[in-house]
Amino acid sequence: MQGSTVDQSQADLNFSGTHAPTADHHSEHPDLRLFGFVVFLISESMLFLGLFVAYFTFRLVAPSWPPVGTEELEILLPGLNTVILLSSSFVIHQADVAVKKNDVPNARKWFLITMAMGATFLAGQLYEYNHLGFGLKTNIFASTFYVLTGFHGLHVLVGILLMAGVLWRSRRPGHYSSTSHFGVEAAEVYWHFVDVIWVILFFLLYIL
Repeated sequence: MQGSTVDQSQADLNFSGTHAPTADHHSEHPDLRLFGFVVFLISESMLFLGLFVAYFTFRLVAPSWPPVGTEELEILLPGLNTVILLSSSFVIHQADVAVKKNDVPNARKWFLITMAMGATFLAGQLYEYNHLGFGLKTNIFASTFYVLTGFHGLHVLVGILLMAGVLWRSRRPGHYSSTSHFGVEAAEVYWHFVDVIWVILFFLLYIL
């Protein structure tokens, strides 16, 4: 009987005393989620770096680049796509600014606009694919072109889905606020990453 009383007292102490973890205890530890997300993006950068190195290797060893007979790439549509994607970075930043002012409705609006711009970019890319004069297996240039742009396009799609997830979670009152906005920040950082990768690709494939 005495043993059970001691156990109960210990349980009460764990429930309400200083031994139990509290919100204040957890708040003492820094939030490393964004840092972890950035590390993830660095690993994604390594994947793209490997593709860039492969592209340069093929270009250096090829007698001519693009190979003779390869249709020249048009720059107008990709140029417009570049403007759209870069502009979307400024748009999504407005969502981050809005949520830090506790203006969640405006944050949703900016996210929707960014998603529409991302979808427009993908539509332009698909249109370009349908009008190119070469296919995936035409030559080494064609293969690397489709792999590089297609892999980036997949990341754009993931970014749109990530923003859709943020919008879905924002339905809950108070889920995002000036003090709780990791999802919004993560989506913005990811989208900036996608934009930077595209600028590099645009330079390599269409300008250089």
